[in-house]
Amino acid sequence: MAKEKGKGIVSEFKEFVMRGNVLDLAVGVIIGGAFQAIVSSLVNDVIMPVISLATGGKDFSEWKVMLGDTASLNYGNFISAIINFLIMAIVIFLIVKSINKVSAKFKKEETPAAPTTKVCPYCKSEIAIDAVKCAHCASELE
Repeated sequence: MAKEKGKGIVSEFKEFVMRGNVLDLAVGVIIGGAFQAIVSSLVNDVIMPVISLATGGKDFSEWKVMLGDTASLNYGNFISAIINFLIMAIVIFLIVKSINKVSAKFKKEETPAAPTTKVCPYCKSEIAIDAVKCAHCASELE
């Protein structure tokens, strides 16, 4: 990759970081991390206790299968992660759907462009809309 004369790595990095899409991505990652904390709290502190009541009061994180004396397969944590993902996916779907609905409401209806050509009634060639004589068959047009 050829380095532009007079541009150091610091200025190239600054130019890269200051692009709009990089900043948007950074904001999205930060907000996504905060939102993930909210969803995790919802699942762990609200939904899982209700599910554990339905399963006889057993804590969801205790759901595991022992694989020998020291190793365990913690499928309760896996189920919790799946519920986290599903809630996150549903919320993101609803947000995107709402944004699309609002943007469609404000989107300007596009009117079709006025035609610039017409068809000659005699030879069926395409000619300019304001033509009074066909350039193909020399017919007089109305």
